[in-house]
Amino acid sequence: MNKVLSVNISEKKGTIKKPIDKIIIDKLGIVNDAHAGNWHRQVSLLSCESIEKFSLDAKRKINFGEFAENITTQGIELHTKNIFDRFIIGDTELELTQIGKECHGTKCAIFKEVGNCVMPQEGIFCRVIKTGSIKPGDEINYIPKVYKALIVTLSDRASKGEYKDLSGPKIKEILQNYFNDKGWRSSIENDLIPDEAYQLQKILLQAKEENIDFVFTTGGTGISSRDITIETVTPFLDKQIPGIMEAIRIKYGTLKHQALLSRSIAGVMGNSLVFSLPGSVKAVTEYMAEINMSLEHLVFMLKGIDKH
Repeated sequence: MNKVLSVNISEKKGTIKKPIDKIIIDKLGIVNDAHAGNWHRQVSLLSCESIEKFSLDAKRKINFGEFAENITTQGIELHTKNIFDRFIIGDTELELTQIGKECHGTKCAIFKEVGNCVMPQEGIFCRVIKTGSIKPGDEINYIPKVYKALIVTLSDRASKGEYKDLSGPKIKEILQNYFNDKGWRSSIENDLIPDEAYQLQKILLQAKEENIDFVFTTGGTGISSRDITIETVTPFLDKQIPGIMEAIRIKYGTLKHQALLSRSIAGVMGNSLVFSLPGSVKAVTEYMAEINMSLEHLVFMLKGIDKH
């Protein structure tokens, strides 16, 4: 069973934490702990397995809290988890926001006393999702983050079966490979509709309500009377991210001027990142290559994590 072995606090940062019977967690972190505050590293966790491994190297017993972890765990490899995974402990819920940290070396009281620190490699940091209390013996329920993506192809002819949709499946293939490379769990769905604004509006409303992480559209970015994607998507965006599409148009437009004619856009819709791409396989392949370079950072920004 994944469980809590010890809960520990300290009044000052950079010092060893002392075990106590129970910790109280409010929206800022652990009450009476130096690391509580309005930031993303409110609660720290370290596994006893990491401590035991380090104890062998240090040739002495390392006590719970000596590495300044708030919660000492057993049975779960914390540092192998992903950002935005969650842990339900007791009646609390914590969200993983950082794995490891910078070690301040000889400036750190922990380093001076212990001689080294395992937190920079295998400690994790979380922010509070649900308040409550945690005590030794509490079970840890691990909930991995599953990224949800929706891909919508707009095409009158493909929706009638006159030809096969290739751009939507290509986006899914590229996106799935990206998620696999990152080690992110995912759920990706494809939809195919005609170039009808009301159908796309209905899909976008549902995606917003369901907090879909990524919404991609393909097709309808030109200037014909049936190209309605941009006009339909734009009112749903709370913020636009113009730089991505501008850079793509410039990059490929210098080689092929037709690329400058795409009206593709990117933006934020509630808790979703939205990208409207052209309708060809070649175009979505090029666009996805550029989008993927910024995708992780966009996720962190949207969720309020400063990775600069």
